[in-house]
Amino acid sequence: MFSLQNKVIILTGATGTLGSSLAISLANAKAKIVILGRTQSLLNSLLETLSSKTETAAHVVDVMDREALEQVKTKVINQFGHIDILINAVGGNLPGAVISDDQTIFDMSVPDFDEVVNLNLKGTVLPSIVFGKSMSERGKGSIVNYSSMTVNQALTRVVGYSAAKAAMENFTRWMAVEMALKFGDGIRINAISPGFFIGKQNQKLLLNDDGSLTERGEKIIRNTPMKRFGKAEELNGAIHFLCSDSSSFVTGIVLPIDGGFSAFSGV
Repeated sequence: MFSLQNKVIILTGATGTLGSSLAISLANAKAKIVILGRTQSLLNSLLETLSSKTETAAHVVDVMDREALEQVKTKVINQFGHIDILINAVGGNLPGAVISDDQTIFDMSVPDFDEVVNLNLKGTVLPSIVFGKSMSERGKGSIVNYSSMTVNQALTRVVGYSAAKAAMENFTRWMAVEMALKFGDGIRINAISPGFFIGKQNQKLLLNDDGSLTERGEKIIRNTPMKRFGKAEELNGAIHFLCSDSSSFVTGIVLPIDGGFSAFSGV
């Protein structure tokens, strides 16, 4: 029931800290992996690791370019025959859409806000439409999106990212209903909501240069019952579950993977 062997999986944001860990985990499960990213050298490095484990392919593409995504879809179907699973791991932030301690909301850069919303919302919507269309034609498939702890709780500073992920989470539920009602029970759309994991983008927010916790890092650990940050590989099992037939009656959910952060009141 949990097998992903020979499933054709498209993974956006594949070269990030979380995405690359997932790609290796899926390759170890003998899925066929198509990794998407914006930097050829990073894709090549990951591709070298994956190709020793399973059949794989890599494509440089901007997930906000529908025409480019359509071209990738054609190439994937020509190579693998169909698409079973899409995992939208792409995401990110920009300094102008973050409110520092000495700023207010009125200092926010609207262009940066727009770009962050586009990346985190449109960057999930467009791949879901392009690759989901192929799933609709087969009546079978699974899409897994990446939400955030910022959706249900107001985390300071990350205003653009929070707004984008909230909208993306709503889209996850909306598309889950749309696909089930119009294309049958074989297509499922879900999301995970990671807690706090150390990656390139948030490392300086959470850790000092000597590895000690920043003030923000201390607040997060204080409000995480497990009293630690997550490890990248701790996301992978839940994603395997949502991709596999073991979750065949699961759609429209957002699964927290957060060490208890979302359950804890702080009291």
